[in-house]
Amino acid sequence: MSFYPGLRSMRVLCASFLLMLTVVLLSAVTLAQDVETPKYEIFLGYQWLHPGAGVPAPFQNYNAPVKMTLPDMPAGFGTAFTYNFQKYFGLEGDFGYNWDNYETTLSVGPKLSLRTDQSNYFLHTLLSYNRLNVDGLPNGNGIGAILGGGWDLRVNHLLSLRIVEADYVWARQNYSSVVSAAFPDLRRVSLEGIRLRTGLVFNFGYPELVTPGASCSVQPNEVMVGEPITASVSTTNFNPKHTLSYSWSATGGKVTGKDNTASIDTNGVAGGSYAVSAHVSDPKRKTGGEASCTANFTVKEPPKNPPTFSCSASPTSLQAGGSSTITCTCTSSDNVPVNISNWTASGGSISGTGNTGTLNTTGASAGTVTVSATCSDTRGLNTQASTQVTVENPPPPPPPQASKLAECDFANMNKIHKPWRVDNECKGKLDDVAKNLQQNADNKLIIVGNAEPTEKRKNLAAERAVNSKAYLTGGEAKLGIDPNRIETRTGSAGTMTAEYWIVPAGGTFTGEGTQPVDESRVKAVPDHPHAAAAKRKAKPATHQ
Repeated sequence: MSFYPGLRSMRVLCASFLLMLTVVLLSAVTLAQDVETPKYEIFLGYQWLHPGAGVPAPFQNYNAPVKMTLPDMPAGFGTAFTYNFQKYFGLEGDFGYNWDNYETTLSVGPKLSLRTDQSNYFLHTLLSYNRLNVDGLPNGNGIGAILGGGWDLRVNHLLSLRIVEADYVWARQNYSSVVSAAFPDLRRVSLEGIRLRTGLVFNFGYPELVTPGASCSVQPNEVMVGEPITASVSTTNFNPKHTLSYSWSATGGKVTGKDNTASIDTNGVAGGSYAVSAHVSDPKRKTGGEASCTANFTVKEPPKNPPTFSCSASPTSLQAGGSSTITCTCTSSDNVPVNISNWTASGGSISGTGNTGTLNTTGASAGTVTVSATCSDTRGLNTQASTQVTVENPPPPPPPQASKLAECDFANMNKIHKPWRVDNECKGKLDDVAKNLQQNADNKLIIVGNAEPTEKRKNLAAERAVNSKAYLTGGEAKLGIDPNRIETRTGSAGTMTAEYWIVPAGGTFTGEGTQPVDESRVKAVPDHPHAAAAKRKAKPATHQ
């Protein structure tokens, strides 16, 4: 009989431990110290296992199996190897073995750790191979998982004691060879066990200790009397998560330090060379947590030379409405601070910040615009400089282009052997074309007639263009469009169509793939050419 009260009690106990461990991990995050993390960990220790499953009793009837609860397995051992990618995360390989109806697990998975100076708390989730051997039953091989965690107490740099590790062990085993399908719970058994461990943890592969360092700098390193200096210190090999302590001193001037920067007041300091020093320490590091550095600076008596100042423009020539960048260079041979201001322009508008200004030529007349600025030093000495930008008139807009307003299809007329004829549908489109020409007296019309290669009638494409023009200038609709506003051409589209292109005033028609129609040779074809011909023959007879 097991000392433990049963599977349910064990589950509650294990769940409570894992919950408590999770709370400890989350709480310790806010108190975590930056401790050294070993690259490798090896655990060796004792393992107790509660299988948490009922299996078919040996030597029972295949169709009438009897359930047998597996007893606790107090005899066992476990071992694990962890490779830590960084201080929180590692990959763990695990092996566990318990005998007397032995159960073996071989597992791998991620491990989450949180270290303090004295302890290491961890959680892991492992995918496992599970082998179960029960006397009188076939050996079972299944896939399972292990979820749990534990607490290691540090003894020294290389050794820790695993105070406790508690894991939930789940697996599936198949006994289909001894149990019929009528008993699924015994045919495929789920193990929901509890595993407890304790033992030793060996730690290897710590990073090498490095000596902290500090480097001081001043900006600027040469000033006039009364000008401030900013000193700063940069550190190396200190723990970035520890708050460092800084102390500052100088051989000249008054030093006011805050953390890794300090301000040096040189008012009243005689000209000469001086040094500023910083001492940095890590209060959390017991030994070797200090570094010092020094930087030199020079204080000069102020001369009285005005600034040197020049300006340039880019681009130097642009169209009205564009902008040019004005860049100015102002220096002081006395090494005193300078400032650029009072930006002006003889045309357009200018805005400047620092040593750069922007000239906006919107509204400026064509010609030369002069941009000026003033450079002043802290002693009130000034120098002016200017540069010039040429403003050009914008180029004229491109001429308007022709656009296709409509297109007629002569396929229906081809079916009735009148492929030149303008049908009613096409007349409706030509009415719209005429309306455009009537409303826009400066517009002209290009008519491009096309014909399919299979159409054998001579000049058919030209006839379609000429017939369309005839309708617009003198057809039954009496549209009355001036023929001089219409040009007829033949195209290469290879279709039974006529295209109608509107050319606005000043516009052009490229005419690619088209040829002009010789209207002295190609005439409009009437709807009934045979009747018209007969009428012409009969007309002379009436005069005789």
